[in-house]
Amino acid sequence: MARPCPVWLPVVALSLILSLGRPDDARAADRVYAVDGGCGGRPATTVRTAPGYCLGLVWQGAGGEGPRMPRGLLPLDGGDWLVTDLGGWEPGRGAVWRLSFDQGGAPRWRRLVRGLSMPHTAARGPDGRIYVSEMNRILTLDPDAADPAATVRTVIGDLPDNRLHENRHPLSSFVFDGDGALLVNVGAPSDRCIDARGRARVNASGACVDSAATAQVRRHAYLGNGRWAEASTVFASGLRNSIALVRHPSGTILQGENSVDLTTPDHPYDEINVLRQGGHYGWPYCVDLATPLPGWSAAQARCSERDRPVALLPPHAAPLDLIYYDGAMFPELRGRLLMSWHGYRRAGGRIVAAETDAQGRPLTDIGGRYAIYPRGALSYPAGAPSIRGKVLTPGWDAVAGRQPRGSPVALAVASDGSIWVTDDRSRAIFRIARSDVAP
Repeated sequence: MARPCPVWLPVVALSLILSLGRPDDARAADRVYAVDGGCGGRPATTVRTAPGYCLGLVWQGAGGEGPRMPRGLLPLDGGDWLVTDLGGWEPGRGAVWRLSFDQGGAPRWRRLVRGLSMPHTAARGPDGRIYVSEMNRILTLDPDAADPAATVRTVIGDLPDNRLHENRHPLSSFVFDGDGALLVNVGAPSDRCIDARGRARVNASGACVDSAATAQVRRHAYLGNGRWAEASTVFASGLRNSIALVRHPSGTILQGENSVDLTTPDHPYDEINVLRQGGHYGWPYCVDLATPLPGWSAAQARCSERDRPVALLPPHAAPLDLIYYDGAMFPELRGRLLMSWHGYRRAGGRIVAAETDAQGRPLTDIGGRYAIYPRGALSYPAGAPSIRGKVLTPGWDAVAGRQPRGSPVALAVASDGSIWVTDDRSRAIFRIARSDVAP
């Protein structure tokens, strides 16, 4: 039986009601979450979860308070959170916010920095400072300062500005290597490097004209004391958009690849790649295991020379975050790779916990299947590796009057071991906890 709702639940419910009444929020009204019962001290959403889990609603935006498009998520001391706000897909609309809670548990927002261009990742560096990725730079700030905006300092400032390109991938993301080096995503400025007639755009050597300085993960050496080399080397290339990056304590670096946007909903497959120094992972020549993309001949693509993914993901799953679970609330998940599938098509809207080996590489099956909304499952290609694990949110599809389809972005583990999630399309933050209801 569900526990009584927390005393602060009416505050959440009121905000949801108010959002429905705003004429300028017609789209937002379609993405409001109903709540029913409790989920570890938060109101429980109606999203169907794996047995033993529940998806609690921490906050859903209504009006001008709080982020417009919450993306990055980082726990701070004392139970507060740092949240990056994309703001929109135009420069200067982004922000960084601090989320805290009053004694009754109701959320309180403070905007720390405004006027940013598409901020996304937030993480602590090897020096303990907080770092945030913007479209064309990596910055640091002190959220505890009296004036956090005055503490903003550019760390890496030479990242490409992709905002004017069609099919652009302007977001920067990063992860710290074991020696403190910054590994930074530079997304491709096109979908698959072809012209309006569908022909490959190549240089004199036959390579994609966009691939020399984009579609890569760059390495900036750590100089110590919060400083990194402005000049970079190419760590790995052939990567269309490396928003999801994670480093395992063993040194393994994983990347979640959002593949190209062909018109079919069932092809091509997204990927999990194990990155290595000097590796090339196929963009824009190859997808899946070794399939040349339309517009590129087999001779041009040379798929046999590319690094293959360690696992395929469903088409258009759009993995936007990867983290290793290390919390206490879910011992059965410890060491697993958690991933958010943001995709808007029928395989997206899921949080998945993949089994891993001692090096953090996902364990795989051959001949696997993946679930689709509203029901059913489809097969991966014959002989293709697919991740082994479980979906924590198998019922995050749209249900009229109850819930929208999920669009999870960032994942983070709180001090109590709960899993926090941002949803940029629904302007919401969630918390996965132990279910209050026995399965």
